[in-house]
Amino acid sequence: MKNVFATLIVCSYYFKQETFIFDLDIKYGMKDKIKLLADKYYEEVVQHREHLHAHPELSFKEYKTSEYIKKFLEENGIEYSDEYVKTGIVAHIKGKNPEKKVIALRADIDALPILEKNEVTYKSKNDGVMHACGHDVHTSSMLGVCKILNDLRKSFDGTFKIVFQPGEEILPGGASLMLKEGALKNPDAELIIGQHVYPQLEAGQVGFKKGMYMASADEIYVTVKGKGGHGALPDKCIDSILLASHIIVALQQIVSRNASPTIPSVLTFGHIEGLGATNIIPNEVKIKGTFRTFDELWRKEAKVKMKKMAESIADGMGGSCDFDIHDGYPFLTNDDETTQKAWDAAHEFLGEENVFPLDLRMTSEDFAFYSQKIPSCFYRLGIANSKKGINSGLHTNTFDIEHESLRTSIGLMSYIAIQMIEK
Repeated sequence: MKNVFATLIVCSYYFKQETFIFDLDIKYGMKDKIKLLADKYYEEVVQHREHLHAHPELSFKEYKTSEYIKKFLEENGIEYSDEYVKTGIVAHIKGKNPEKKVIALRADIDALPILEKNEVTYKSKNDGVMHACGHDVHTSSMLGVCKILNDLRKSFDGTFKIVFQPGEEILPGGASLMLKEGALKNPDAELIIGQHVYPQLEAGQVGFKKGMYMASADEIYVTVKGKGGHGALPDKCIDSILLASHIIVALQQIVSRNASPTIPSVLTFGHIEGLGATNIIPNEVKIKGTFRTFDELWRKEAKVKMKKMAESIADGMGGSCDFDIHDGYPFLTNDDETTQKAWDAAHEFLGEENVFPLDLRMTSEDFAFYSQKIPSCFYRLGIANSKKGINSGLHTNTFDIEHESLRTSIGLMSYIAIQMIEK
């Protein structure tokens, strides 16, 4: 009897849902339908975001997050595969003619090793782990988009491939692994859309840039080896601190004196560790840094020059140098045609006054791996509320969002997706 009752409840829910969608089809155009659906699911998406924010997980360890997403998909009758990179998921929302066109939408799901300082009801319950880059927003927004597109599945031809991707924050980048494991295959996606939170814009605003947008990012690890000893007797030592200093200054000149002025490049060292003392010269110094640029040929050439120069300086001063470069993310490029279509859709959905052009950024994103494979558009979602003081930067321990931005995120991405699949 319980099973019969449960079945009746489910049938009643779907009957009401179909009736609601039928009424929308009769009374409204697509833009207004999506806005009404975004309003309908807004509170639910806020709840998803608060849950995910309170339960962050580090890159490639997003097991509970993955289970949460799968439970949501099952409850909403959306088919999916979880065979990707342990915690990655690819869902499929099929329209009337599923094979006609396939478009991918991507959300990343991992968090950062940061201790949250916000005092909110949804503060991280995992000490030292925090959604400080907005991936909880990306994921919860995508859950809302899934509901909207699933409701509208009889209104479009084609298939939406929804990618929930792990490990954006650390090398080798979950995007590269999802691609290797065929996440955009069977059926093959023709293009991919992604969004990212942006504290520089207010909630309700978005930003776009065609062409090259974000830099490549390589990690540099250097161990400078000398001969330690008493600080008062430098003639008896090979000063690793001095060696490291010469190497850092010289490497900066590779960028400033070898890179073309037309190719933006950044070389930054953010970690120097020489465990000596006021009167102790250490045996070795460890240096960590990042190199970023927008040209693959120069990127390759610069890394060869850096390694050769560092090793030569160390050798010339009587020491040695282990120079290790971890190849990171490529530069991110937004396809002109795809981005223009998304930009136009944003104008229609939000009004031109809420859509802004973006500048080139030296930050990086592993969405770049997708952008190197198929036409892509990676745009920015405003999440600030300056009047409330909600404007902390990404990767800070006070990062948070104006929840009203979620209404914009689920509605706009759904509208962009529909526009892409119809044109």
